[in-house]
Amino acid sequence: MVLRVHPARLPGMDLHPVRRAGGANRRRESKLNMTSTLKASSETTMALSPIEDILEELKAGRMVVLVDDEDRENEGDFVCSAEHVNVDMINFMTRIGGGYLCVALAGEACDRLDLSPQAAVNTSLRTTPFTVSVDGHPRHGVGTGISASDRVTTIKLLAEPDSRPDDFVRPGHINPLRARDGGTLVRTGQTEGSVDLMRLAGLKPAAVIIEIVRPDGEMARMPDLEAICAEHDLKMCSVEQVIEHRLARESLVERVEPLQGTPIETPHGTFTLHAYRSAIDPQPHIALVVGELDSGEPTLVRVQRRDLLGDIFDATDRPTGRQLRACLRQLQEAGRGVLVYLRPEHMGDGLLDQLQSIQRPGHDDPDQPDLTRSDGVAARSRPIEERELGTGSQILRDLGLSKLRLLTNSPRPYPGLHGYGLEIVEHVPIEVEDTDRS
Repeated sequence: MVLRVHPARLPGMDLHPVRRAGGANRRRESKLNMTSTLKASSETTMALSPIEDILEELKAGRMVVLVDDEDRENEGDFVCSAEHVNVDMINFMTRIGGGYLCVALAGEACDRLDLSPQAAVNTSLRTTPFTVSVDGHPRHGVGTGISASDRVTTIKLLAEPDSRPDDFVRPGHINPLRARDGGTLVRTGQTEGSVDLMRLAGLKPAAVIIEIVRPDGEMARMPDLEAICAEHDLKMCSVEQVIEHRLARESLVERVEPLQGTPIETPHGTFTLHAYRSAIDPQPHIALVVGELDSGEPTLVRVQRRDLLGDIFDATDRPTGRQLRACLRQLQEAGRGVLVYLRPEHMGDGLLDQLQSIQRPGHDDPDQPDLTRSDGVAARSRPIEERELGTGSQILRDLGLSKLRLLTNSPRPYPGLHGYGLEIVEHVPIEVEDTDRS
C-alpha cells in the first residue's frame, strides 16, 4: 500500500471548512496573531456545544476543542479526525495550539501496528499512554518526517486499517497514544475522549490532538479557550459530555445474580455483597453495602483497588489492608455506605510490577488514591491516575448513588466525575486504629 499526501496550495493558511449562515460551507483564513488569539475576554461567554453538534463538526472534517468539564481551570486540546487531517490543520494546531502533537489510537490499532509503550514502566503523573514515536516509511513519500505534509502522511497511515508495522520507521516525529479499552467509561482522559468522539461520529478511531498553550507558555484555561473558539469559529465540548452521552446508551458494567445481593458476615458487621461483570475485563468487581442507599442523602463511599500484598498478606510497608479494614469499620459505624472493591484491569493482581517496584525505594505515597487504584509500593511502578475512575463510578451509579462522602486521606479532583452523575460533597478521613492493623 502506498499513500501520498500533497499539501494544498492555498493563499495564506486555511484552517478548515466552517459554516456560513444559511448552511453553505466556506473556507476561512485563520488568524496567526497568537497574542490576540489567546486574549481571554471577561465578556466571552461560550457554552459547551451539544455532543450532536460536535459529531457533525467532526464528520464534516472540522476541528473542535475538548476539555475535561466546564471548570474554568481546565485545560483544552484541539481535536480533529486523523482521516480528515490536512496540512492547514497541522499548521494551525502546532502554531496556535503550541502543545505536543499526538495521535490517539484504539488499542487494537496499537497492537496491529506493533506500537509498544514508550516506557516499560509508565511513571508519568497521569500515566499518559505514549507509544514509541513513528514516521511513515519513505516509500510513502515521507522525507524527514517533520514537515506538515510528512506528518499528515504518517497520521493518515496510522488511521488506515490496512496499515502494517513495516509502513513506519521508528523513532519518528508523530507520537501515538494508546486509548484504554472502554474509552471514557474507563479512563476520563483526552486520549479516550477524542477516540470516543471519532467512534460516535462514525469515523475511524484515530484522532489528532494537541494541548493549547498560551503565549506566555502556560496552559490555556477556559476563558482563553472560549476566546480561541470565538475567533476561529470552533465548537467546544467536554469529556464529561462524552461520558454522559455514552452512559445514556451503554454501560460497561453489569450486576450479576443474585441482583438483590448476598449477605456476608465480617468481623466488622454484616454487609450485602453485589458482584459486577465488566465488558472489558473477565475479573469480577464487588460492592459491599451497608444500610439503605435510596434515601437521597449523601452516602459514605470508599473505592479501592485490590492489592494482593497489602490486602491479603498485610505487608508492613503497604497501607492498603489496614485502610480497607478501617473503611469497613467506618461504614458500619455510619450505618450506611458502600465499599467498591475493584480488580486491577488487564493486570491480574499487578504482583510482578509490585515486586519489581519494591527494589526502587523513595517513591512511596502513604495515602491511598481513591476511585483509581491502590498505591503504596505499587505507586512506584504505576503512579496515581485520577482519571481512571470509570468502572467504580458506573458501579456507584448502578447502586443509585449521586452525592458521595468519599473516604480518603488524599483529596484530589476527579475530572469527568460529574459525567457519571456523581458529586463528591465531602472528603472523610480514613481513621486507622490499632484494631485495624492485623
